[in-house]
Amino acid sequence: MLPESARAPLTASPRHPAVLAAATVAALCLIVSVSFQIDDPDLWQHLTVGRAIWQLHSIPQLQIWCWPTYGEPQVLPSWGFRALLWPFWKLGGLWGLYAWRWLTTLAAFGLAWAAARRLGARGLAALPVVVLAGLLYRQRSQLRPETLVAVLLALEIWILERRRAAAHSQRTRRADPAWWLVAVAWGWVNVHISYPIGLAVLGFHAADEVRAFGMARSAKRGGAARTAPLLPWVLAAAVAASFANPFGWRALWQPFEYFLTWRHELIFRGIGELQPVQWRFNLLNGLPLLVAGWPLLALLRARRQGFDPVEALMLAFFLWIGLSTQRFLGFLAIAAVPYLARDLDALLASLRVPARLASAAGPWPRAALVAALCVAGSIPEWRRSEHPLGLSFDASDTPVGACGWIAAHELRGRAFNPFHFGGYLLWRFWPDPGRRPFMDIHQTGTPEDRVLAAAAFSSRPAYRRLVERHRFDWALLDRRTAAEYPLLDFFDQDTTWALVFVDDAAALFVRRAGPTASLAESFAYRGWPAGFGNLDGVAHRYAAEPEFRARADRDLARQIAESSRNAMAHNFRANLALLQRRDDEARRELEAALAVDPELPSAWERLGRIALRAGRAREALAAFERQRTLDPAVPRIELLITEARDSLRALEGTRPRR
Repeated sequence: MLPESARAPLTASPRHPAVLAAATVAALCLIVSVSFQIDDPDLWQHLTVGRAIWQLHSIPQLQIWCWPTYGEPQVLPSWGFRALLWPFWKLGGLWGLYAWRWLTTLAAFGLAWAAARRLGARGLAALPVVVLAGLLYRQRSQLRPETLVAVLLALEIWILERRRAAAHSQRTRRADPAWWLVAVAWGWVNVHISYPIGLAVLGFHAADEVRAFGMARSAKRGGAARTAPLLPWVLAAAVAASFANPFGWRALWQPFEYFLTWRHELIFRGIGELQPVQWRFNLLNGLPLLVAGWPLLALLRARRQGFDPVEALMLAFFLWIGLSTQRFLGFLAIAAVPYLARDLDALLASLRVPARLASAAGPWPRAALVAALCVAGSIPEWRRSEHPLGLSFDASDTPVGACGWIAAHELRGRAFNPFHFGGYLLWRFWPDPGRRPFMDIHQTGTPEDRVLAAAAFSSRPAYRRLVERHRFDWALLDRRTAAEYPLLDFFDQDTTWALVFVDDAAALFVRRAGPTASLAESFAYRGWPAGFGNLDGVAHRYAAEPEFRARADRDLARQIAESSRNAMAHNFRANLALLQRRDDEARRELEAALAVDPELPSAWERLGRIALRAGRAREALAAFERQRTLDPAVPRIELLITEARDSLRALEGTRPRR
């Protein structure tokens, strides 16, 4: 160990103004990191269920959300989180949701920082670790149960490490905080399906306590200071308390049922967050540093100060669950903070920076350096287009327009929808019995329905079996998810269906016969399809058949008029204009499309080609370079940039010199 004179410059009281200033900057960085647009489709079902709990004054024990299995017994997932989230929305709306984000983030990382200090991370170096972990956590900070679980996980670690630090220092306490962990376990099981993670963390500490007690007994020392292990009893009590939930053992069985059965189903295999980590989306948020740095720092500390079995178990467990399933990356970020900060602090102390040099710098310059590192290290992640900073909803993937059409035209009956649209349908129409979704965000339904619903996105026979099985009256389909494009074509080509509404987010079909026949007759699109599989054929007919051209033009104009999410319709009109060499018209349509969707594929490349043909080489070059920034994989973009530069040089070479 270093003498205190060498360590003092690296540590500081949390009440020192310089430390408070640096901690404030770190907290602001955390707030900024989670202040990006809300675009999670699950939010709408969370709010709907929370509203229902408060309105019904009870926790629904039956399935009252989807029509195929309506009324059957069901475990209501995450009911505690939803009941707590609803008042934030009720009282504050959008600002209430961001307040939830900010408060839970600050609470989770504040507790993680407190745990790090209990472990010995007294220096300012812990703050960049907190901010780094916050960058990783931000992708899991949508309004989901995990935001509340993050607080519970950090609280559990803080209690356990506070207790362990007291045991190592042989300090006595009036009351052992271990029994608070029973309340944490009870809260966790009522908040999220991930409750076994909390029990695992408690189990790691219980095993370490038993190990330490056994070593003390075998060495015949520490008898007065070390009492019999308590945590195994706390763990048993926590498991027992977990049964105290509205659904009993069925709620406890859910994570195991998923692991043993559900995760093998096609519908679950297609959910992105359940897949292993995608590194291309995690290069700027510190995940590579955490994955490489935590084991390395743990090994370095073990060489100097001895092996920490709890840290080893936490490291192995959270790296495993975090890297194997993207859903748990946020938990990895929270769990890493105390140990990573402690190990980094120990490494900096071992570097033996001369106390005189560190003291000469003073606390304020060191705090300023740490604050600058926190901000500068966050900027690359903050600038990512996938999570643009802003306090707003991103409704580009939400069927707002289609649900408005459903409401305006009194459309009811048996619906079909992909499960990620189920939450918004519930938000708009629950408890209307005629507008319940087919499937909600929890993939509620029979195993047969889940299999058919997942297969129907790409298999025409599965689509046919699904529609014959349920005889849907209307279908709300996704137009933003490439994996679901074939299903749009299946409905387009099925003459028993009529397309009655379409925009960028969704397409709405109704049956031509039965209760929806009058809507089909009055509002069916006559020319332009909802799908994308036969656009070449559509373009050929558009050029060859004047009657079809007139119908298609009316359809595209109607799409633009009926929804503000109309970038696709403008894009199609631009492509049709380009085929007929109407460049000015195509440019106007592309500009209108970009006003709705700034990331419209290849839009800037086409604008550049139009400008290049018109002799506006500088404008063309700027458009091509912007396209390369958005998507460098666009074919021939580098050749187009070279062509624009050559044209610009040739143009400038012909200008007279002054």
